Amino acid sequence: MNRELIGYFAWALGIVAVALGASYARKLGYIDGETTTRVVIGLNGLMIAWMGNRMPKAVAPSARIRQVKRVGGWSMVLSGLVYAGLWAFAPIPVAKVVGSGAVIIGIAVTFGYCLSLRAKAKAT
Repeated sequence: MNRELIGYFAWALGIVAVALGASYARKLGYIDGETTTRVVIGLNGLMIAWMGNRMPKAVAPSARIRQVKRVGGWSMVLSGLVYAGLWAFAPIPVAKVVGSGAVIIGIAVTFGYCLSLRAKAKAT
């Protein structure tokens, strides 16, 4: 099995395990529902950051693709950390809007960089 695929499965199983553990802790009265939500959704932001960190390390056939992977990786790492940080500390309505906006901006930065490279390639 592919090593990269094992990492994705580990994240999926980890998030499910944490969600089940947080749900059980909530049933026992150790944490409340808001904390459960914050922990599980905050993990999604950490997963986005982890995937962004993995992007530039994958093999790419050309220098342009490596450039896109570096920019995409940085934008996903930063937006994932912002998302996780907001879910950890900000009020939930702010975390929903600003956190989702951070991830959308990270995707838009990558897409915009791809378009700028394409425009440069057409110009030359």
